[in-house]
Amino acid sequence: MPLTRSSGLRAWQRWRRGPDLDVPLDTTDVEDANRRFLLYGVLPLWVVPAVADWWMHRRSHIEDTSGTRESAVHALMMAEAGVPVAMGLLAKVNPLVLSAMGGAALAHGATALYDVSLATGEREVRPLEQHIHSFLEVLPLSAMAFTACLHSDQVRALVAGGRSPEDWRLLPKENPLPVRYLAGLAAVIGLGVALPYTEEMTRCVRARRAGRKR
Repeated sequence: MPLTRSSGLRAWQRWRRGPDLDVPLDTTDVEDANRRFLLYGVLPLWVVPAVADWWMHRRSHIEDTSGTRESAVHALMMAEAGVPVAMGLLAKVNPLVLSAMGGAALAHGATALYDVSLATGEREVRPLEQHIHSFLEVLPLSAMAFTACLHSDQVRALVAGGRSPEDWRLLPKENPLPVRYLAGLAAVIGLGVALPYTEEMTRCVRARRAGRKR
């Protein structure tokens, strides 16, 4: 039976009705080890260089130099990284999701290059901040690489052109990730990424308004 838009919507309405994905912590199986490293290593630890980068921006007084322009670029990069991550966590990994991850990684890299070009013309970018950027640029590629290894059949389907109707539909995972894990990761991202960079944008907007008044 061909997959239609309505059937895709019904699939999302039934999301979480299937059994949660089992991610055992005590096995040495290669697939389980890769999934553990991706879920409990790469994704949560992404927050560490993000917070460090925010601190470097604060230390160099971004609000008095590149200001809202650079902060808006940071928000764009977070979206470029966050959308494919959300797709990988919630949706079935297929050629559509893999293509979105690859496109987002390329866009993120190009935006990061523009970000550094903008920043170096407006404020001091220290070697430590440049080194932090290297982690932020490679982590999306690492996440995509681990995802591709865990779903090699979908990589083959993508290379073959994605001939099945399901290859280009955004569908929920048959075995969703546990709610506890998703909630924990959302809290980590909220506290370690969304909150500090919202503070940065707020600070830049206030400084811009204060400069206009002066």
